[in-house]
Amino acid sequence: MSASDISRPSLTMQLLETRAIGELCAYAWSYPFLHLAPRGDGHAVLVLPGFLASGRSTFPLRHILKRLGYKGHRWKLGRNLGPAGINDKDVLARMHELRVRYGRRVSLIGWSLGGLYARELAWRAPDDVRMVITLGSPFRHQEHTAATWIYNELHGNHLDHVDPEVLERVEDVPPVPCTSIYSRSDGVVPWQCSLEVASDRTENIRVYGSHCGLGHNPAALWAIFDRLAQPADLWQPFERNLCRMFSYPKPDTLI
Repeated sequence: MSASDISRPSLTMQLLETRAIGELCAYAWSYPFLHLAPRGDGHAVLVLPGFLASGRSTFPLRHILKRLGYKGHRWKLGRNLGPAGINDKDVLARMHELRVRYGRRVSLIGWSLGGLYARELAWRAPDDVRMVITLGSPFRHQEHTAATWIYNELHGNHLDHVDPEVLERVEDVPPVPCTSIYSRSDGVVPWQCSLEVASDRTENIRVYGSHCGLGHNPAALWAIFDRLAQPADLWQPFERNLCRMFSYPKPDTLI
């Protein structure tokens, strides 16, 4: 998919990001039902926030993770200001800390820009990563996101702060199972930028919702819990059975 096929989300779609408040209300309403999701096996899950957000934004997700039996952790690096503000080595050290503490591979969940960090961690330390789950993360054509201009205003050209080696592989699939959860009505990241290339260890899960609400969107959360509950080394794609087809539209695929 070329850059000419992608455009920045319209102003209308950006304004509709206020839907995230409604999704938070839906999270509160569905809270008892989310506890019925498959139980975890106790492995550590590191949740990485989006651009300009901190670990506080991931609290709803981490809270349910802990209730389901996982060791849910925030990244403890303050606000995510991108590569100009956060050193990749600090994120890697945080993941390594959890790997050593629990003696098991760590699952990574990255929201938006946090998903790019998650994928890079999987490239740098594949033996330490169990799986990567991204929420509305732009793997390609980042210049078309609605937040790129904000980053450029703060730090200058966003590509100037990225290691050339990282840029070369940002679109490539890391050597671990990868799930991309996205919405076609995303008002920040064009949904085409969030599609994983089809392979035997990748999948795209489409949900209804906003970009800013993906971290507490009930459908997105249920998909996350379903993915994490799989036995280690026995990863299988998400099943859209009859009951799930209403919450999970047919996903798009990059071939």
